[in-house]
Amino acid sequence: MAKTPVTIRGLELLRVELQRLKSVDRPAVIAAIAEARAHGDLSENAEYDAAKERQGFIEGRILEIEGKLSNAQVIDPKLVDADGRCVFGSTVELAETADAANSVTYQIVGEDEANIKEGRISVSSPIARALIGKEAGDVVDVQTPGGTKQYEILDVRYE
Repeated sequence: MAKTPVTIRGLELLRVELQRLKSVDRPAVIAAIAEARAHGDLSENAEYDAAKERQGFIEGRILEIEGKLSNAQVIDPKLVDADGRCVFGSTVELAETADAANSVTYQIVGEDEANIKEGRISVSSPIARALIGKEAGDVVDVQTPGGTKQYEILDVRYE
C-alpha cells in the first residue's frame, strides 16, 4: 500500500483521536448498548439501534486511523530542503493577482489535518496541486468553483 504523507502534528492528532476512540468512545457506546438492551424488546428500541450504529462508526474509524498510522510517512517541514520550492509541509504566502493587497498564508498538509480556518490546506486540494513544485515569484492558475483564479507566490517557508 502507498505511503501517506503526514506532518508530525498530523500524526499526533491521529494518535490522540485513536486513543480517545479506544479509551472513551468505545466503552461509552458499549455501556449505551447494554443499557438499551436492558429496556427489553430490541426490535422497536431506537436507543439500541442508534447505539449500534454509533458503535459501527467508531469501529470503522478506529480501523481507518490504524491503517493511516501504519502507512504514514512522517515529514517534518523544518527538515525539508526543497530549494525554495513548494512541497508537502511548506508554508506558502500567496496574493491573488486580481487583488494583490490581500495575501493569504497556507501550509500544505495531509488530508486529515487540513483546516482552512487554521490556514492548512490538503495536499490534494486544487490550490496545493497548483503550488507543488513552484517557487516564490511564480504565478499559478487555480481552478475553483467560481472560475480560474491566478495567484502569485510571495514566499515559501519550511516551519
